[in-house]
This record gives sequence, C-alpha cells and structure tokens, in this order.
Amino acid sequence: MKKIIFFVNVSIFIFIFSSAAMSQNPDRTTPPKLPDPNPLQLPQIQHFKLSNGLKVILMEKHEVPLVQLNVVVKTGTVNDPEDKTGLANITLDMMDEGAGGKSSLEIADAIDFLGAEISTKSGQYYSEVDLHTPLSKFDEALKIMGDIILHPDFPENELKRKKKERLTIITQWHDNPSSIAGIAFNKYLYGNHPYGRIYLGDEKSINSFSTDDLKKFYNEYFKSNNAFVVAVGDIKKDDLKTKLENLLGKWQSGNVKDVSVAEPEQVKKRIIYLIDKPGSAQSVIYIGRIGAKRLTPDYNSIIVMNTILGGSFTSRLNDNLREQHGYTYGARSRFSFGPVPGNFIAYASVQTEVTDKALNEFFKELNRIREPIPEEEINRAKNLVALSYPSDFQSVSNIANQLENMMEYNLPSDYFDSYITQVLNLKDNEVNAAAEKYILPDKMIAVVVGDKTKIEDGLKALNLGEIKNLSIEDVLGKVPVVED
Repeated sequence: MKKIIFFVNVSIFIFIFSSAAMSQNPDRTTPPKLPDPNPLQLPQIQHFKLSNGLKVILMEKHEVPLVQLNVVVKTGTVNDPEDKTGLANITLDMMDEGAGGKSSLEIADAIDFLGAEISTKSGQYYSEVDLHTPLSKFDEALKIMGDIILHPDFPENELKRKKKERLTIITQWHDNPSSIAGIAFNKYLYGNHPYGRIYLGDEKSINSFSTDDLKKFYNEYFKSNNAFVVAVGDIKKDDLKTKLENLLGKWQSGNVKDVSVAEPEQVKKRIIYLIDKPGSAQSVIYIGRIGAKRLTPDYNSIIVMNTILGGSFTSRLNDNLREQHGYTYGARSRFSFGPVPGNFIAYASVQTEVTDKALNEFFKELNRIREPIPEEEINRAKNLVALSYPSDFQSVSNIANQLENMMEYNLPSDYFDSYITQVLNLKDNEVNAAAEKYILPDKMIAVVVGDKTKIEDGLKALNLGEIKNLSIEDVLGKVPVVED
C-alpha cells in the first residue's frame, strides 16, 4: 500500500512540474546570457634547478595519480641548415626509434606495458620529449625517457624507413589541396625566411640525411644549459627533484650557438596565387599577411578581435560564408605568434562554383572588421575568451603546454591567474585599434588551390589584384621517387 501511495505522489509531482514548465514561454529571440567568468586559480608554480643547472618548473596536481613530464630543448626548424631542411624534425622523430641499446620495438613494447606514453616532436624554436604516465609507473617510464634523451642510437635501418615515410607524405601532399595551400601560403608569404621552409624538408634534403647528420644536430643542441623541464601532476617537489637529479643530473652542458631569426618582410600589395588542381571538387582559400610577435602589447586585443572575425564558430567569417551563404562547412581565421611575428591567416574550403563569390565575401569581412565594432559584440567576444580559457588547463598535458609557453617567453608567474581579468578589462578602442593595425586587406596575399579552368575567370572579374598562375610542382616540386 505504501508503494502505491508513493507512486501516485511522484506521478502527481511530475504532472504538476511538467504543467508548470509547459505554461512558461521561454524567450528564444536572443541567445541566453553568458554567466560572468570566474577568475582562474591554479596551484602554486614551483621552480628549482638540478646540480648541473637544468631548470625545472613544477605544478603539483594531486587529484589524479598521473604525471606529465616534458623535457624541452631550444632548437627547432629555424636551426635547420639551409641545405638540410627537415633535419630538426627527423632528428626528434628518430630519438625514440632506438636508444640505450634497445630497438624501436623494444622501447615501444616497454612503454605500452607500463600504460605510459612517450612522444618526441620539434617546433620552430623548441623541441621536446614528453612523458605521460601513471604515478605508479613513473620511475620505470622515467628510465626509458632518460635513454631517449641521453642515449639515442639513431639506427641506420630506422632512418631509411623514416626517409621513405617522409617522401611518401610529400607524394600524398601533391593530391591534397589543403596541404598544397598551406605550404604555398608560407612559401609565398615568407620567401627565403626560415618560416617559409617545409618542416619535413624536400626530396633532395631528405635523401641527403645520414645518421652522422642526426648525431651532429643532437650533439650540437641537446645540452642541459639549452633545455628546461616542465612537470605537472601527482608528485611532490622534493621527490621529483631526487628522481630528476639521478636521471638528468649528469647531463652535460656546452656551448650552443644561438640562431638569430630576422623579422619577415611584410606584404606590400595584394597578390592572388592561383594553383591549378585539375578536377578538384572544391577550392581551398588561404588569405593573410605577417601578423605579430608573441610579446606584443597588443596580444590580448588581437585575441579578442580575431574571436570576432574568425576565431570562433559564431565569428563573422563563419556566419557569413557558412550560415548565410552556404559556401563552406567552416571559415576561420587565426594568428600564429612567435619570438618574431608569425602569420595572420583566414581560410576555408569552398565549393568550386562559388570560389569567386567566397573570396569576395572574405575580403568584405576583412574590410568590415576595420570599422568600429559594436560594444555588445566586443563584450561577447571578451566573455567567450574568458570563459573558454580554463579549458586550456583541463589536463596535466594541457597545463604542461601552458607552462612551456611561460618559460619560453619568460611570462610573469601570475600570468595565468590574471589573464581573464586582463581580457575583461580591455577597452573597446584597443580591440578596434588591433583590427586597424593588423588587418590590412589591400596588403595581403591570397592562395587559391582549385580547378583553374572553372575558377580563373571569376577571380579575374573580382579585380582584387595581380593573379599569378602556378602549378603544384611550382609549390612542391616533382613527385618524389619512393623506392621499395
């Protein structure tokens, strides 16, 4: 009897609640109001050095028994010799393909057995060896990582495989419009500047790589005074220091030549690079110019301005080209920052038959962002940036990446905690000034990859500027010969 009464009461409650909810008329004419962003409060960032001077930065996170450990070395693609482009990339890629007398398969099996992950990668200025591991397997995983960092073998048979792999990738690029557009954009934007190089190298440089080249590059840059360590996770400072001292305390320092990278030359006029891809079902559009360096005082203003222009799903570019016109699945824009200015780029893949219309709409939005931006739109963008910022710290690997950025650019220790406040305190005129300073549509290059026979006339009719016709081979060279 009690069960029946309980069932009836619950049913009545549900009926009353549902009726009340249905009687309300929610306002769907405007988006729901975003909550006020909360300040970000992270655990203390700790710094210490090993006996050999190796710098370590640690953030303890004890909620989950995981550890992220990144060993970062100041070397990357900007350090590639001119006749050996791709050397940094292949050197890092080879470091875990044989180390400490273990083969690549033995290393991979040992890491998998521990449930850990070790990866190597190179960027423009920094390269790294990263470890993600359960705390219970940290000591064993750390030994494997130590061999990779201190005792890479660079076996000849693995180098042959990696060279063939790279040549195969370049072959595939010849049939990928997005790859063609991305490589062409950097090539014609930067010219002979290091930023314009293909990170993998080309057929000639790849075929020239020898194990001696890799060993020389490694020995030149992998020094303790040219590196730092980032650690995040469930480990105490004293414990970590002891473990790292035992592993890396004897890592030798040395004289490392500092490579000076000049600022790239800015675009002076608008040029359209039309790259013929016969039979292409769509056209890939990349538009841009030289942007800003990471430590510019305009950094926060640029981030908010670009959020409005093309940095979010609700941005102007995406609303125009996707939502209003249906030309594309998505149109975006971004700034790449570095010690010297990186690029600004707006991009999309569009239907072939509307290539000219899409390019015209791109330039409409690039011009419109230079007009005074409504206060409401700026406030919405600031809130979006502030509310999404904590997602950059949702995992130990995410946090490690942010700490790397702090070390690389010598950011203040309170940078992360104060960032949201800095963004929310931006003035409207600062955001507008960023648009006027960095978005200059008449001084941009545009790379269009598509079927020339179908899109050239439409592009000419736009009268946007000089059109340079190119082939895929002009961008990538001939298709590489990949031997079995």
